[in-house]
Amino acid sequence: MQDVRDSMAKADISKKDKVEAAIGAVCANEKLSSREKKVCYYIDPIKRSVAQPFSTGIPAERVCKRINQSNPEICTVKFPIKTEKMEKKDLTKLRVKQLKSILGDRGVECKGCIEKEEFIKKVEDTAHLDSEF
Repeated sequence: MQDVRDSMAKADISKKDKVEAAIGAVCANEKLSSREKKVCYYIDPIKRSVAQPFSTGIPAERVCKRINQSNPEICTVKFPIKTEKMEKKDLTKLRVKQLKSILGDRGVECKGCIEKEEFIKKVEDTAHLDSEF
């Protein structure tokens, strides 16, 4: 949703038809990732109900919460966690589930890892694999 807002002129953000056109233009981009295409798939039928709160200037996160009532699949699409330039103190703030997800995205399994610190060490040890994907 932030991509749509960034692609529009400030004067056009308050016009619903311009917002709908911008959503269509962003979704028509062939360089979208599979997750972004999935979000577009869910948003396409309800463009008008997305454009209404968006045109009033509501932040993208609040728009997501609002449309979650009519189509809960949109907000369930998970994007991978950005790990480049992440320090150890940032990794300690993540949940074990998120650390496992990072390792899974890298194709690494942490056998024998029980404590959170072990997962953090494995994520740090496999940081070089992140650039391959």
